[in-house]
Amino acid sequence: MRIFLAGAGGAIGRRLTPLLRAAGHSVVGTTRSDIKSEVLRALGAEPVVVDVFDAPALTRAVAAAAPQAVIHQLTDLAFAPGTPQYEEGLARNARLRIEGTRNLVAAAQAANVQRMVAQSIAFAYAPADGPRLESDPLNIAGEGASGRTAQGVAALEQAVLGLGEGVVLRYGFFYGPGTWSQTPARAPSVHIDAAAQAALLALTRGKPGIYNIAEDGDAVSSEKAKRDLGFNAGFRLK
Repeated sequence: MRIFLAGAGGAIGRRLTPLLRAAGHSVVGTTRSDIKSEVLRALGAEPVVVDVFDAPALTRAVAAAAPQAVIHQLTDLAFAPGTPQYEEGLARNARLRIEGTRNLVAAAQAANVQRMVAQSIAFAYAPADGPRLESDPLNIAGEGASGRTAQGVAALEQAVLGLGEGVVLRYGFFYGPGTWSQTPARAPSVHIDAAAQAALLALTRGKPGIYNIAEDGDAVSSEKAKRDLGFNAGFRLK
């Protein structure tokens, strides 16, 4: 399958690209930086430098790639949690989820692509007792950054699920290579390699809809992903 991987230079993208190639897929991977192009090429992707906020350029890039599916792993998290600029980063990421996803979905539709697997988060649920299920509401009425984050997530998910074959993966907090932490820092959590493998599995096994992707715990339930995708939170790249 020919894949357009938006955000190939990110934390998941760098782990996902080798998995896609090993599974026999060809990958056109995006980055905003010329510097990262050679990194993507070394991983086995055909690099494309494009800004997701430049809708015409993004539409041209997807059309030129002629993919059979799009994987959306775009984020804008330049500042670590606890730093003075972290709130600024959350605002930038919310904009990317809203405007960037809208542009990517439109580009996919223009190229007649119905299959999209997209990164979302499993820590934007409204407060409640017990592990959160995919059918539980998001915290869109929350105050401050939590509410803005949930609103961005809701916009992303609505856009992706509007495609004929949209699949949303609600990831826990990442840890592992290329992330802010090498060990689980807070729940729900998921290792970056297991998160990448979930995207690979969802590409061919995922029915349209939402899946929690996180390690077992009291925060969320990932039973649906285990059952339908074969998700394994213990997966690690060798």
